[in-house]
Amino acid sequence: MSEHHPDTARLRLDLSYDGTDFHGWAAQPGQRTVQGELEKALGRIARVPSRVTVAGRTDAGVHARGQVCHLDLPRSVLATLPGRSDRAPVEALVSRLAGVLPEDVVVHVAREVPADFDARFGAQWRRYRYRISDGPAAHDPLRRDVLRHRRPLDVEAMARASAPLLGEHDFLSFCRPREGATTVRELRELRWERPGEGRADEGLIVATVVADAFCHHMVRSLVGALLGVGEGRRPESWPAEVLAARTREASTRDGAGAAPLCPPQGLTLDHVAYPPDEELAAWAARTRTLRSPLPAEGP
Repeated sequence: MSEHHPDTARLRLDLSYDGTDFHGWAAQPGQRTVQGELEKALGRIARVPSRVTVAGRTDAGVHARGQVCHLDLPRSVLATLPGRSDRAPVEALVSRLAGVLPEDVVVHVAREVPADFDARFGAQWRRYRYRISDGPAAHDPLRRDVLRHRRPLDVEAMARASAPLLGEHDFLSFCRPREGATTVRELRELRWERPGEGRADEGLIVATVVADAFCHHMVRSLVGALLGVGEGRRPESWPAEVLAARTREASTRDGAGAAPLCPPQGLTLDHVAYPPDEELAAWAARTRTLRSPLPAEGP
């Protein structure tokens, strides 16, 4: 169980942002970040320091449509937010945040949640989408969430090469490991499609990537490895060879090493899923338990 003062309310915020002009999510001195702008706005409204915990930190240039974070506010402060209006405190918080946040960050919904809710450790799975424009007919200069790629890509080959990556593996070759953290993840979906006429993202190539969690740079490395297949520079077997290598050493012309990293601008955090309220504490405790490294895989 998490320690939580009865006079404090835990709030969940659902938000979106255009990551183009941010130096990532995490607050950093001298840098414009999403966390920095959000905590600054909360401080102006609540007039108390407000620290947020996020579902997944995004890199510089990465976007979000379905980001989630939580914070704790004294109930005495929360009660003052509506002022003389008859709005609920959480509705007043969303409205007032809209007035002070920059245009590239939007908080859509605020709600009070149980004290056991943890935006980071309580998440069951996360979904990202990576969008690519691989020809002039699909290039849209007004979209900042799409990678403009110069070569045509073979979507079917990329889809076939993705299949061996599904399941639970040590994704060291696709991650920048953090000290003391595991690189074992369960990749639940890695799907490629080119939406047809009348569908959202018509003409683009869209990768949908779902996992229980992602280590640093994992999605961008998965896409980076598969771009080589889509261009015909690498065989369809190569991403699986990169996975089996379990290394941070660079790849060679004839050998597999760490996956290349694709640019950030095509990547969007799309959705984060959580269990029912009664399962929050157990799920967060399970997630905090460091998973043991998997045994070495066969050839």
